Amino acid sequence: MTAVQKVAIAGAGVAGLATAIFLAKAGVEVDLYDAQPALSTRGSGITLQGNALRVFDELGVWDEVSAAGNAFEGLNLRAPGPGAPVVAALPDLKTGGPDYPSTMGMSRPDLARILLGAAERHGARVHFGTRVTGISQTDDTVAVEVDGEPAGTFDLLVGADGLHSAVRELIGIHVSPEQTGMGIWRTFVSLPPDVDRSELYYGGPMYIAGYTPTGDDTMYAFLVEAAQDRSHVSAEEARRIMVEQSRAYDGPWNHIRADIEAGADANYTWFTRHLVEAPWNRGRAVVIGDAAHSCPPTIAQGAAQGLEDAAVLSELLTERDAVDQALWDSFHERRVARAKAIVDASVQLGQWQLDGVRDADMGGLMFGVAQLTAARA
Repeated sequence: MTAVQKVAIAGAGVAGLATAIFLAKAGVEVDLYDAQPALSTRGSGITLQGNALRVFDELGVWDEVSAAGNAFEGLNLRAPGPGAPVVAALPDLKTGGPDYPSTMGMSRPDLARILLGAAERHGARVHFGTRVTGISQTDDTVAVEVDGEPAGTFDLLVGADGLHSAVRELIGIHVSPEQTGMGIWRTFVSLPPDVDRSELYYGGPMYIAGYTPTGDDTMYAFLVEAAQDRSHVSAEEARRIMVEQSRAYDGPWNHIRADIEAGADANYTWFTRHLVEAPWNRGRAVVIGDAAHSCPPTIAQGAAQGLEDAAVLSELLTERDAVDQALWDSFHERRVARAKAIVDASVQLGQWQLDGVRDADMGGLMFGVAQLTAARA
């Protein structure tokens, strides 16, 4: 007996699709609504650490994810300037346990495609081009309105609809992402022959320059700068800016620049942070993933934390027989402090750079996060 028989989910991102898979596998009737007209086929890359890979195995998609991504161990730190010498080769903790690589890079569209396919195979109904616009609750149910029309009555509504969550606002949680002071240029390029793991460059004109292999022949590269308004920059100008700002970085960046000059897209976003304090639910509606917490990608834990939200919530919903206060207390005990630790650490890494702190213990902070995430949520 599960605590729910019929669930609505808002948002077809990582957290929403993972929740749909977990619940549908358990026999729960799932309707997922996403405002986008279709699954996106565009996007850059994503870095996934072992605790995320462990959840993919629990979802039953690890073989597909492994085949589509690029798994590796360790992290290189390079210096800016001629030759871009490797100044440190750091080992990674296997936060997912010994059965999984420490880190994997992959294309975001590939990951979305895999998760959507699994959700639909297990019977979840996914409705693109639809937005949750209203809810009303009783003690035992939540009636959901989609695009201004009644969509049905459910045992639970899961708001996994991202940074600017409509569900979060509808249930009266007035928390919004805040800028942290940094912005990031991203591009998706071909894989240079001498790159086999993530590499980061600290120093030079950018706060961080880096890249992660995402497949046998693809790579995600990025530059982190002080946040600026880039909203009116054309595609051609974006490529020019990213090329010029990366000229201080040698080695594989020469290959990256050539791909950008040949037409690879350059996209820009700001780093943000927010955290919904407990409780994340209001009655029979709850927010998870980026709707509940967001952080800069300085520790590469954003997607992993959304996956953990989905895993813990789904476990409680499928192993208990009632959506009661004990269920919510258990959920918040297992998720809120852990998510807060990740948000705080991710922001701290960036703040040290913004403040020019030269003796910051970045390695110690990242090792502490790895130890935290190695323990199951």
